[in-house]
Amino acid sequence: DRGFIKINGDEAKSFLQNIVTNDIEKITDNLTLFSSIFTPQGKYLYEFFILKFEDGYLLECEKKTTPEIIKLFNFYKLRAKVNLIDVSKKYTNIIISLKKFKEIAKSEHVEGSILSHKEGSTLSCESERIYIDPRHKDLGAKIITKIENIENIIKKLDLKKIDKKNYYEKSFTLGIPQVNLAKLKDKIFGIENNLDELNGIDFKKGCYVGQENTARMKLKNKMRKTLLPISFQGNIPALSEITYKEKVVGKILIPEPYPFGLFKTSDPSIKELIDSDLLSNKTKLKIINDLYT
Repeated sequence: DRGFIKINGDEAKSFLQNIVTNDIEKITDNLTLFSSIFTPQGKYLYEFFILKFEDGYLLECEKKTTPEIIKLFNFYKLRAKVNLIDVSKKYTNIIISLKKFKEIAKSEHVEGSILSHKEGSTLSCESERIYIDPRHKDLGAKIITKIENIENIIKKLDLKKIDKKNYYEKSFTLGIPQVNLAKLKDKIFGIENNLDELNGIDFKKGCYVGQENTARMKLKNKMRKTLLPISFQGNIPALSEITYKEKVVGKILIPEPYPFGLFKTSDPSIKELIDSDLLSNKTKLKIINDLYT
Protein backbone atom coordinates (compact mmCIF):
# COMPACT_ATOMS: atom_id res chain seq x y z
CA ASP A 1 0.00 0.00 0.00
CA ARG A 2 3.04 2.28 0.24
CA GLY A 3 4.83 4.42 -2.30
CA PHE A 4 8.45 5.59 -2.24
CA ILE A 5 10.17 8.66 -3.65
CA LYS A 6 13.95 8.98 -3.70
CA ILE A 7 14.99 12.60 -3.20
CA ASN A 8 18.59 13.68 -3.74
CA GLY A 9 20.68 16.43 -5.26
CA ASP A 10 22.84 19.28 -3.94
CA GLU A 11 19.84 21.24 -2.66
CA ALA A 12 17.62 18.37 -1.50
CA LYS A 13 17.84 19.24 2.20
CA SER A 14 17.08 22.96 1.80
CA PHE A 15 14.30 22.19 -0.68
CA LEU A 16 12.49 19.88 1.75
CA GLN A 17 13.17 22.17 4.70
CA ASN A 18 11.39 25.03 2.94
CA ILE A 19 8.15 23.18 2.19
CA VAL A 20 7.45 20.37 4.70
CA THR A 21 6.17 20.73 8.27
CA ASN A 22 8.94 18.97 10.17
CA ASP A 23 12.61 19.89 10.67
CA ILE A 24 14.73 18.10 8.06
CA GLU A 25 17.87 19.05 10.00
CA LYS A 26 16.90 16.46 12.62
CA ILE A 27 16.98 13.52 10.18
CA THR A 28 20.02 11.29 10.68
CA ASP A 29 20.95 7.66 10.12
CA ASN A 30 19.38 7.06 13.55
CA LEU A 31 16.24 9.20 13.26
CA THR A 32 13.32 9.14 10.81
CA LEU A 33 10.62 11.84 10.77
CA PHE A 34 6.89 11.92 10.09
CA SER A 35 5.91 15.06 8.19
CA SER A 36 3.33 16.66 5.90
CA ILE A 37 2.80 19.35 3.31
CA PHE A 38 -0.02 21.90 3.47
CA THR A 39 -1.60 24.45 1.19
CA PRO A 40 -0.40 28.06 1.66
CA GLN A 41 -3.50 28.52 3.86
CA GLY A 42 -2.46 25.61 6.11
CA LYS A 43 -4.92 23.03 4.76
CA TYR A 44 -3.85 19.38 4.79
CA LEU A 45 -2.62 17.89 1.51
CA TYR A 46 -0.31 14.89 2.05
CA GLU A 47 1.58 13.15 4.83
CA PHE A 48 4.69 10.96 4.66
CA PHE A 49 7.79 9.65 6.39
CA ILE A 50 11.26 10.92 5.48
CA LEU A 51 14.40 8.92 6.24
CA LYS A 52 18.08 9.30 5.43
CA PHE A 53 18.80 7.15 2.42
CA GLU A 54 21.92 6.62 0.32
CA ASP A 55 23.01 10.07 -0.95
CA GLY A 56 19.78 11.81 0.02
CA TYR A 57 16.38 10.93 1.44
CA LEU A 58 13.60 8.40 0.94
CA LEU A 59 10.03 9.62 1.27
CA GLU A 60 7.42 6.97 2.10
CA CYS A 61 3.75 7.81 1.46
CA GLU A 62 0.36 6.32 0.62
CA LYS A 63 1.07 4.62 -2.72
CA LYS A 64 -1.74 6.23 -4.74
CA THR A 65 -0.54 9.71 -3.75
CA THR A 66 3.04 9.16 -5.01
CA PRO A 67 2.60 10.80 -8.46
CA GLU A 68 0.59 13.66 -6.91
CA ILE A 69 3.35 14.40 -4.38
CA ILE A 70 6.01 14.36 -7.09
CA LYS A 71 3.91 16.75 -9.17
CA LEU A 72 3.45 19.12 -6.21
CA PHE A 73 7.14 18.99 -5.27
CA ASN A 74 8.08 19.74 -8.86
CA PHE A 75 5.84 22.82 -8.67
CA TYR A 76 7.89 24.09 -5.71
CA LYS A 77 11.24 22.91 -7.04
CA LEU A 78 11.68 25.62 -9.68
CA ARG A 79 15.41 25.53 -10.55
CA ALA A 80 16.59 23.87 -7.35
CA LYS A 81 19.14 21.07 -7.80
CA VAL A 82 16.82 18.30 -6.65
CA ASN A 83 15.95 14.92 -8.14
CA LEU A 84 12.57 13.29 -7.47
CA ILE A 85 12.47 9.62 -8.48
CA ASP A 86 9.50 7.28 -8.03
CA VAL A 87 10.99 4.02 -6.73
CA SER A 88 7.71 2.42 -5.62
CA LYS A 89 8.28 -0.58 -7.90
CA LYS A 90 11.62 -1.23 -6.21
CA TYR A 91 10.89 -0.86 -2.48
CA THR A 92 8.28 -1.93 0.02
CA ASN A 93 7.92 -2.12 3.78
CA ILE A 94 7.18 -4.74 6.41
CA ILE A 95 5.46 -3.75 9.65
CA ILE A 96 6.88 -5.41 12.78
CA SER A 97 6.21 -5.10 16.50
CA LEU A 98 8.23 -2.87 18.80
CA LYS A 99 9.36 -6.04 20.58
CA LYS A 100 10.82 -7.41 17.34
CA PHE A 101 12.54 -4.06 16.67
CA LYS A 102 14.27 -4.30 20.07
CA GLU A 103 15.39 -7.84 19.26
CA ILE A 104 16.87 -6.67 15.96
CA ALA A 105 18.57 -3.72 17.69
CA LYS A 106 20.53 -6.20 19.82
CA SER A 107 21.62 -8.18 16.78
CA GLU A 108 25.25 -8.34 15.74
CA HIS A 109 24.21 -7.39 12.19
CA VAL A 110 23.08 -3.91 13.22
CA GLU A 111 25.30 -0.99 12.19
CA GLY A 112 26.02 1.53 14.96
CA SER A 113 24.07 1.62 18.21
CA ILE A 114 20.55 2.57 19.24
CA LEU A 115 20.60 4.58 22.45
CA SER A 116 16.82 4.60 22.88
CA HIS A 117 13.66 3.07 21.51
CA LYS A 118 11.71 6.28 21.03
CA GLU A 119 9.47 7.24 18.13
CA GLY A 120 11.52 7.61 14.95
CA SER A 121 14.55 5.64 16.20
CA THR A 122 16.20 4.13 13.13
CA LEU A 123 18.78 1.44 12.52
CA SER A 124 20.53 -0.23 9.59
CA CYS A 125 20.53 -4.02 9.49
CA GLU A 126 22.60 -5.30 6.57
CA SER A 127 20.94 -3.59 3.54
CA GLU A 128 17.65 -2.69 5.27
CA ARG A 129 16.55 0.45 7.09
CA ILE A 130 14.28 -0.12 10.11
CA TYR A 131 12.53 2.59 12.13
CA ILE A 132 10.00 2.89 14.94
CA ASP A 133 6.87 4.64 13.70
CA PRO A 134 7.43 8.33 14.59
CA ARG A 135 3.72 8.88 15.23
CA HIS A 136 3.12 6.34 18.01
CA LYS A 137 5.15 3.46 19.47
CA ASP A 138 2.10 1.21 19.50
CA LEU A 139 2.20 1.16 15.70
CA GLY A 140 5.46 -0.78 15.90
CA ALA A 141 8.28 -0.38 13.40
CA LYS A 142 8.83 -0.54 9.65
CA ILE A 143 11.45 -2.37 7.65
CA ILE A 144 12.19 -0.63 4.33
CA THR A 145 13.53 -3.17 1.86
CA LYS A 146 13.75 -4.08 -1.80
CA ILE A 147 10.71 -6.07 -2.89
CA GLU A 148 12.75 -9.12 -3.87
CA ASN A 149 14.15 -9.38 -0.33
CA ILE A 150 10.80 -9.77 1.46
CA GLU A 151 10.66 -13.56 1.83
CA ASN A 152 14.31 -13.74 2.86
CA ILE A 153 13.75 -11.15 5.61
CA ILE A 154 10.63 -12.90 6.90
CA LYS A 155 12.58 -16.15 7.16
CA LYS A 156 15.74 -14.59 8.60
CA LEU A 157 13.87 -12.67 11.32
CA ASP A 158 11.44 -15.54 11.99
CA LEU A 159 8.42 -13.33 11.29
CA LYS A 160 4.85 -14.61 11.15
CA LYS A 161 2.57 -13.12 8.51
CA ILE A 162 -0.76 -11.67 9.66
CA ASP A 163 -3.59 -9.88 7.86
CA LYS A 164 -2.75 -6.20 7.34
CA LYS A 165 -6.23 -5.38 8.67
CA ASN A 166 -4.81 -6.00 12.15
CA TYR A 167 -2.39 -3.14 11.63
CA TYR A 168 -4.97 -0.73 10.21
CA GLU A 169 -7.47 -1.55 12.96
CA LYS A 170 -4.79 -0.87 15.58
CA SER A 171 -4.06 2.48 13.94
CA PHE A 172 -7.79 3.25 13.83
CA THR A 173 -8.31 2.62 17.54
CA LEU A 174 -5.35 4.93 18.27
CA GLY A 175 -7.11 7.66 16.29
CA ILE A 176 -4.57 7.69 13.44
CA PRO A 177 -6.08 7.62 9.92
CA GLN A 178 -4.10 5.83 7.22
CA VAL A 179 -6.68 4.76 4.62
CA ASN A 180 -8.58 7.02 2.19
CA LEU A 181 -6.59 10.07 3.25
CA ALA A 182 -7.63 11.77 -0.01
CA LYS A 183 -10.96 12.41 1.72
CA LEU A 184 -9.13 14.87 4.00
CA LYS A 185 -7.28 16.72 1.27
CA ASP A 186 -7.93 20.48 1.38
CA LYS A 187 -10.94 19.89 3.69
CA ILE A 188 -9.18 20.17 7.03
CA PHE A 189 -6.40 22.27 8.51
CA GLY A 190 -3.26 20.20 9.04
CA ILE A 191 -3.25 20.91 12.76
CA GLU A 192 -6.86 19.67 12.99
CA ASN A 193 -5.59 16.30 11.77
CA ASN A 194 -3.64 15.97 15.05
CA LEU A 195 -0.31 16.13 13.22
CA ASP A 196 1.27 18.02 16.11
CA GLU A 197 0.22 15.22 18.50
CA LEU A 198 1.76 12.71 16.06
CA ASN A 199 5.17 14.44 15.95
CA GLY A 200 4.50 15.66 12.42
CA ILE A 201 4.94 19.44 12.91
CA ASP A 202 7.95 21.27 14.31
CA PHE A 203 6.82 24.65 15.64
CA LYS A 204 10.40 25.80 16.23
CA LYS A 205 11.68 25.43 12.67
CA GLY A 206 11.61 28.18 10.07
CA CYS A 207 9.02 28.77 7.41
CA TYR A 208 7.25 26.05 5.45
CA VAL A 209 4.16 26.09 3.24
CA GLY A 210 1.14 27.03 5.37
CA GLN A 211 3.29 27.82 8.43
CA GLU A 212 1.70 31.18 9.26
CA ASN A 213 -1.86 29.94 9.80
CA THR A 214 -0.68 26.72 11.46
CA ALA A 215 1.48 28.56 14.00
CA ARG A 216 -1.28 31.08 14.72
CA MET A 217 -3.83 28.34 15.40
CA LYS A 218 -1.42 26.56 17.72
CA LEU A 219 0.03 29.50 19.64
CA LYS A 220 -3.27 31.37 20.05
CA ASN A 221 -5.18 28.18 20.87
CA LYS A 222 -7.54 28.67 17.94
CA MET A 223 -7.88 25.01 17.00
CA ARG A 224 -11.66 24.71 17.14
CA LYS A 225 -11.98 21.32 15.42
CA THR A 226 -10.25 17.95 15.61
CA LEU A 227 -10.36 14.66 13.69
CA LEU A 228 -11.50 11.57 15.63
CA PRO A 229 -12.35 7.94 14.78
CA ILE A 230 -16.02 6.95 14.93
CA SER A 231 -18.08 3.77 14.76
CA PHE A 232 -21.56 3.15 13.38
CA GLN A 233 -23.62 0.48 11.67
CA GLY A 234 -24.63 0.92 8.03
CA ASN A 235 -23.59 3.48 5.44
CA ILE A 236 -23.31 7.24 5.95
CA PRO A 237 -22.09 9.44 3.07
CA ALA A 238 -18.99 11.59 3.40
CA LEU A 239 -19.62 15.17 4.60
CA SER A 240 -22.82 14.15 6.44
CA GLU A 241 -23.44 16.30 9.50
CA ILE A 242 -23.05 14.81 12.99
CA THR A 243 -25.48 16.05 15.64
CA TYR A 244 -25.77 15.92 19.43
CA LYS A 245 -28.98 17.06 21.15
CA GLU A 246 -30.11 18.38 17.75
CA LYS A 247 -27.02 20.58 17.51
CA VAL A 248 -24.46 20.12 14.70
CA VAL A 249 -21.14 19.17 16.32
CA GLY A 250 -19.19 17.82 13.34
CA LYS A 251 -19.22 16.04 9.99
CA ILE A 252 -18.01 12.75 8.57
CA LEU A 253 -14.89 13.10 6.41
CA ILE A 254 -13.81 9.47 5.94
CA PRO A 255 -16.90 7.20 5.82
CA GLU A 256 -15.12 3.86 5.28
CA PRO A 257 -13.48 1.43 5.87
CA TYR A 258 -12.15 3.15 9.01
CA PRO A 259 -14.42 6.17 9.54
CA PHE A 260 -13.31 9.50 10.92
CA GLY A 261 -15.26 12.64 11.74
CA LEU A 262 -14.22 16.25 12.21
CA PHE A 263 -15.60 17.56 15.52
CA LYS A 264 -15.88 20.94 17.22
CA THR A 265 -13.69 20.99 20.34
CA SER A 266 -15.94 23.09 22.56
CA ASP A 267 -19.61 23.75 23.39
CA PRO A 268 -20.00 20.87 24.09
CA SER A 269 -16.57 19.57 25.03
CA ILE A 270 -14.93 16.65 23.27
CA LYS A 271 -15.14 14.66 26.51
CA GLU A 272 -18.91 15.10 26.61
CA LEU A 273 -19.17 13.97 22.99
CA ILE A 274 -16.98 10.92 23.62
CA ASP A 275 -19.29 9.82 26.42
CA SER A 276 -22.48 10.29 24.36
CA ASP A 277 -24.46 8.78 21.50
CA LEU A 278 -24.37 10.97 18.41
CA LEU A 279 -26.48 10.98 15.23
CA SER A 280 -25.77 11.27 11.51
CA ASN A 281 -28.37 10.56 8.81
CA LYS A 282 -30.63 9.17 11.58
CA THR A 283 -27.90 6.64 12.42
CA LYS A 284 -26.34 6.36 15.87
CA LEU A 285 -22.57 6.75 16.06
CA LYS A 286 -19.90 7.02 18.73
CA ILE A 287 -16.42 8.44 19.02
CA ILE A 288 -14.22 5.44 19.82
CA ASN A 289 -10.94 7.04 20.83
CA ASP A 290 -9.22 10.35 21.41
CA LEU A 291 -5.51 11.08 21.16
CA TYR A 292 -5.84 13.51 24.05
CA THR A 293 -7.08 10.88 26.57
